[in-house]
Amino acid sequence: MTDQQALLATTTSAVRAIIDEKVAELVAAGTARPKVGLVPTMGALHDGHGALFEQARAENDLVIASIFVNPLQFDQPEDYEHYPRDLEADLELVTEYGGDIVFAPSTQHMYPGFPDAPHIRVSAGQMGQMFEGASRPGHFDGVCTVVAKLWNILMPPPPAVFRSYFGRKDAQQLAIVTRMAKDLNIDVKIRPVELVRAPSGLALSSRNVRLDDHGMEKALGLSKALHFLSDQATRGEPLDISAARDMIRAHENVDLDYLEIVDPDTLTPLTEEQLAAPLEREALALVAAWVPPVRLIDNMLLSP
Repeated sequence: MTDQQALLATTTSAVRAIIDEKVAELVAAGTARPKVGLVPTMGALHDGHGALFEQARAENDLVIASIFVNPLQFDQPEDYEHYPRDLEADLELVTEYGGDIVFAPSTQHMYPGFPDAPHIRVSAGQMGQMFEGASRPGHFDGVCTVVAKLWNILMPPPPAVFRSYFGRKDAQQLAIVTRMAKDLNIDVKIRPVELVRAPSGLALSSRNVRLDDHGMEKALGLSKALHFLSDQATRGEPLDISAARDMIRAHENVDLDYLEIVDPDTLTPLTEEQLAAPLEREALALVAAWVPPVRLIDNMLLSP
């Protein structure tokens, strides 16, 4: 961590100039291959993001945070409009966790002519059409488009090494951006960061601030269902996914979107035969539900 305020840039030319200068300084000081880490965010930063910055700070010479509420990945206009925005607080948190540069562009800077642009977008393919993609059509196309743009804008000059950090909380997103970097031959290393939970077990999320006390209690049903499945896996028991779903549905006004157990690498759901027997290898439980007034996601790795 550092007491020096993170440098703020709002345009592509400004942030590239800062990155070029910092990388040149590191090379001149004797760092043969400076390591540059990017933490892409939509702002409303909290301690869950802090874990991303801590890992990026530990592994890199230069840490960049992007703060941009991407309209392309929202399927509900009101969700986009109500998404919390507080750049001053975000800058303080980035500085607290040792970030060096903050790139916070406007919507018009990222997508000149929006909402009629961009005309060309990146498709997430089949991986983006299941789970979150099925509930939010086009969401992962929006994610891939903005992440590809951010990588192109913020990629440091040679001989620097470029890394991009994503939380395991968004497990499907992590799998998709990892595949995108590979399929499109983008020279960036994807670094996953472990999910952070509150003492209650609730996965930290920017959307949690919109939950009242009753909403928070209902939201805990998601993590309790995941822990139920995790305990079964640890004990070598068959996974009772129906019982786990019922635990969430038992809460009034909570609308379960999905609860599935999948292969961690491919996101392919386990078959009924696999669920009926003790796990032979790690699996991933994914869940999403509407807890008024927000939609929450969570996941947990299940170990035999």
